[in-house]
Amino acid sequence: MSLNEILYKILIQGGSYNVILKGFYATVRISLFSLLFGTLLGAFICMLRTSKLKILSIPAKIYILVLRGSPVLMLLMLMYYGIFARSSLEAETIAVITFSLNVAAHVAELLRASISATDFGQVEAARTLGFSKFQAFRLVSLPQVVRIAKPVYQSTIVNLIQWTSVVGYVSITDLTRVINNIASRTMQPMITIIIGMLIYLLFAYIVHGIFAISDYIQLRKEKLS
Repeated sequence: MSLNEILYKILIQGGSYNVILKGFYATVRISLFSLLFGTLLGAFICMLRTSKLKILSIPAKIYILVLRGSPVLMLLMLMYYGIFARSSLEAETIAVITFSLNVAAHVAELLRASISATDFGQVEAARTLGFSKFQAFRLVSLPQVVRIAKPVYQSTIVNLIQWTSVVGYVSITDLTRVINNIASRTMQPMITIIIGMLIYLLFAYIVHGIFAISDYIQLRKEKLS
């Protein structure tokens, strides 16, 4: 069988491309919602973690330690087969909750480290000039935090996309599960898996491209100003 015939069998025959697109869309959907909710929750947890009140900072610290140290697959199975086993929530919703909790822990620690790395002398200077605490944070600290956190946040997004490959364990037909099913049906596991890996690689390069464009726009603004 020629390579063209194999690719036709994997990608076209029996409407395989539609199934792949549905799996691709499921992976994108889970990743985007998990990133959104995880980032918002992570910012809130970071606020608690950096609080001077131990009643707030200690639980936040424990949350970060536990969630960052827990395998994503085990956490997903705990949520699906344990905590939400008797709920009416769909498997995809449970997956989004799970990944959001995990992403939140990473984002919270990332933000905390980025805030610690900022130049507080500039904030004090802004306060001396009459800026309010919020204005000093928004105009002085926040741009520094974003610049410091951006590279690691980019890696967090790529890692999240890779983490979603385990959702097939809780009956979600994502990209990885679709690729596995097609490999079993066509008896062409090597080529099918390579195609799946290339799609995930495309994901990663799209993320890198978005951040590269963002950096370019920011650089242009700085030059124009």
